Amino acid sequence: MFINKIKIIIMILFLLNNKVPTKIISNKKRDNNNYLIIEKINFKQPFYNINNENNTIEKNIEILQESIMPDKDNSIVFIAAHSGEGKIAYFNHLIDLDINDELILYYKNNYYKYNIIEKYEEKKYGYIDVDKTIEDQLVLTTCHPYKKNKQLVINAIKKEI
Repeated sequence: MFINKIKIIIMILFLLNNKVPTKIISNKKRDNNNYLIIEKINFKQPFYNINNENNTIEKNIEILQESIMPDKDNSIVFIAAHSGEGKIAYFNHLIDLDINDELILYYKNNYYKYNIIEKYEEKKYGYIDVDKTIEDQLVLTTCHPYKKNKQLVINAIKKEI
């Protein structure tokens, strides 16, 4: 038993005096560290690029396939996430947002700032009704936290910077 303690102490001293390889997480996992930031509700969540296999509502916030990213002309970014119970319920506090609140997308090393122009609810049909003639939008959607069979939609437009 005494010999085992000595071995453990020697092992600890060896590890402390030598560089121990650490697990390095590549930035590629989150595609250049893109984020959705909503300061009012203390929300900052990384997201995957639209074609990444992990870009799914079952794992994270999801950039919907219909999106045109903010670095393109006439952009419209649709982001969906769960609300309710569990660790993937990222959009629980969207209900606390108001008209004119700020949303931020950090995408490809650029900040895109948006102000909320609409907050409404719709029946759940598997899609949302959004006016696509408005340029440079960010649309967030989730299940309504208090009304079954409804979804909450937050629509914001890009601010001039």
